[in-house]
Amino acid sequence: MNLAESLLHALKGHGAREIFGIPGDFALPFFKVVEQSGILPLYTFSHEPAVGFAADSAARFGSRLGVAAVTYGAGAFNLVNPIACALAERSPLVVISGAPGRAERTSGLLLHHQAKTLDSQFRVMAELTCDQAALDDPVTAPAQIARVLRSAVEQSMPVYLEVPRDLVFAETAPTKALPVTPTDAEALAECADEILERLAKAERPALMVGVETRRFGIEDKVARLAEKLGLPVVTSFMGRGLLAGSSAEPLGTYLGAAGRPEISDLVETSDGLLLLGVILCDTNFGVSEKQINLGTAIHALGREVRVSRHVYGDVPLEALVEALLERATPVNAQRGQAIAAASYPAALETTDEAVQPTDIARAVNDLMRRHGPLPIVSDVGDCLFTAMEMENTELAANGYYAGMGFGVPGGLGGQAASGKRTLILVGDGAFQMTGWELGNCRRYGWDPIVIVYNNESWEMLRAFQPESDFNDLSDWRFAEVAGPLGGDGVRVRSKAELKDALDKAMTTRGRFQLIEVMLERGAMSETLSRFVTGVKKGRGQQ
Repeated sequence: MNLAESLLHALKGHGAREIFGIPGDFALPFFKVVEQSGILPLYTFSHEPAVGFAADSAARFGSRLGVAAVTYGAGAFNLVNPIACALAERSPLVVISGAPGRAERTSGLLLHHQAKTLDSQFRVMAELTCDQAALDDPVTAPAQIARVLRSAVEQSMPVYLEVPRDLVFAETAPTKALPVTPTDAEALAECADEILERLAKAERPALMVGVETRRFGIEDKVARLAEKLGLPVVTSFMGRGLLAGSSAEPLGTYLGAAGRPEISDLVETSDGLLLLGVILCDTNFGVSEKQINLGTAIHALGREVRVSRHVYGDVPLEALVEALLERATPVNAQRGQAIAAASYPAALETTDEAVQPTDIARAVNDLMRRHGPLPIVSDVGDCLFTAMEMENTELAANGYYAGMGFGVPGGLGGQAASGKRTLILVGDGAFQMTGWELGNCRRYGWDPIVIVYNNESWEMLRAFQPESDFNDLSDWRFAEVAGPLGGDGVRVRSKAELKDALDKAMTTRGRFQLIEVMLERGAMSETLSRFVTGVKKGRGQQ
């Protein structure tokens, strides 16, 4: 077995089901083994940022490892932004980079794609990943692979592996998976008992679920726990789509001042708020009308549990939920506390009136009520805030890191990983960055439905700084390029045109369907408007 095969079998054994990548000279030998071995399917894209976003999205949809493979320097440095996103949002992205061979390193010559030193890339990746290794010794490589992949699985964070191109075919041993890192059973039991005691004493306990419940594939267990405890359930902004269709369907998504007042009140007045896998960040909590009392909250994230001022280290989220399930009895809470289930805008009036952002939510909700739910992948901007107004369904978005460009490649990665047709929501600014990856759909049979919010503007930036003309964009007429890229495109302006376009897109399979919705500058959803107001208020702006 050669080194590349040992790595590929290890990736598959740890849950990876595909590789996204772009080859380059330092990575050509590795890509040759990937293609010829058939151990994992390979999907190539056009630019490395899209590779990273697609692999990240595959990890999110599958609750497993996502894999991005690139060449040294010019390829790997293009992945810095997607890796940073995966790190911030706790996604287990495995980055594999080709590298100069051992002989090249001692030639005395500067090598193409080299930055400051030959090891600059490794040091950059060490800043963005939870574990890393250069596989420069065939004897030790299997142990290094096993360690790094265990870190990715257990911590649900990105890792980095560097493969010198002259060692790809070196003989090595198979990689043997390492045992699961043991958990202190006594500490786990004590932690679970203290949590349940706190919840039992609370007058207004509540449960908020966040992204780690999906990352570790424990949504069913969390739903059973919520039912057993009788807790009202909400999701964080980043956790939107969690528990969709489960026995513990969330009451809604907590958005602070931007969301439903009854949901905000439930969270902000809770004296026993259980946060499972929730990232404490500005987009999740930055628009809170009242300061959430984290002193009485219970927070489990990153293998650490904080119960008020008590900290339990190295407690995996899945083990904690299982321990709570074993011990749980109903607490002093009526599920929902008289809060009605979330209702979403629907029944679009099919008139010649101009489309508003919330009309897109109405049209999508009507579509899903007729045809069933679609998994949604959203870029940032008002497309993500209108997603909050759509039916609760699977949703992947970089709502915390909030970098543009995730939507289209994320949608393609989501369809590759899940086998389900995805609905992609993206603004015109983000589409300019990565929308052209749709041209790769015909090679792999992907047929997402893509809604482009085109207001010829970086409109969310304009919402925060309306006086700046640099937010203006020109009209790139995206619908017209769909055909040459292998799909179908249509431009719509009215509500009636939007409905017709969605209906046609839903019944057309085998080619991506692009609906370019023309919006007026300044038009935004009510959710985004409230969010912007809340953020400005928090910053002391008018």
